[in-house]
Amino acid sequence: MLQGYPGGGYCEDVPSTTSSPDDAVSAGDIPAEAPRELRIAYVPGVTPGKWIRRWEERMPHIPLHAQMHDGVTPAEEVRGGSADMAFVRLPIVRDGLSVIPLYEEQAVVVAPKGHEISVFEEVALADLDQESLLDVAALGGPEPALQVVASGAGLVVLPMSVARHFNVKDTVARRATDAPVTEIALVWATESTDEVLEEFIGIVRGRTAQSSRQPSAQPVKEKKAPKPDRRGSGAKKAAPKVAQRYAPNPDKGRGKGSRKKGKR
Repeated sequence: MLQGYPGGGYCEDVPSTTSSPDDAVSAGDIPAEAPRELRIAYVPGVTPGKWIRRWEERMPHIPLHAQMHDGVTPAEEVRGGSADMAFVRLPIVRDGLSVIPLYEEQAVVVAPKGHEISVFEEVALADLDQESLLDVAALGGPEPALQVVASGAGLVVLPMSVARHFNVKDTVARRATDAPVTEIALVWATESTDEVLEEFIGIVRGRTAQSSRQPSAQPVKEKKAPKPDRRGSGAKKAAPKVAQRYAPNPDKGRGKGSRKKGKR
């Protein structure tokens, strides 16, 4: 039998042990599947360290890479495919994303060092009508905005976690009693949900490694049945009697005066 080459030529049949034409592509031409990893993006002020440590304990075979994004919304990183999940501040555009709200953040007013708000423990925004409140987004984000505040150009309102994260010198922060709180949420692409993402969701929500809702949960080992009693079903042997400490009384049971008196 003759076999045809793609170019139209022919050659004699080859032994059956050789590869078929369908296997003509060498192994080096087939792209190997990349090892799985988990990519996390987060906004400034979020501290994912505790969740990363738990992940490394439970899922050491899947590396986790976390990166802070300042200026670019991490939700867009998820939509663009450069991150699998992200910690974001709400509100965001939720189209195509699954969102789990996690916790709220307290807002603070940040002023230059020596400002009059430094003598108070907390302030109300209503009392700062005469102050110049700066637009953080217009200044390029929290860090450059805090640098502007340090120069004495005005005040900004930020989540407390963000002000603490950057901790710019020559600024002072005080809790804002009437400022709206911000909310941190975990987001991911809805169509990309799988067991790896579900595992991280469970860790963030505080599920233990043994939780039945965790994909990596190991089945509980059944207790072994007790070994059968091979000593037989007979009656138990009686316990040995306790040895008498004293010799028996020879006069016991003979009656009064029954003992013979010997000669003196």
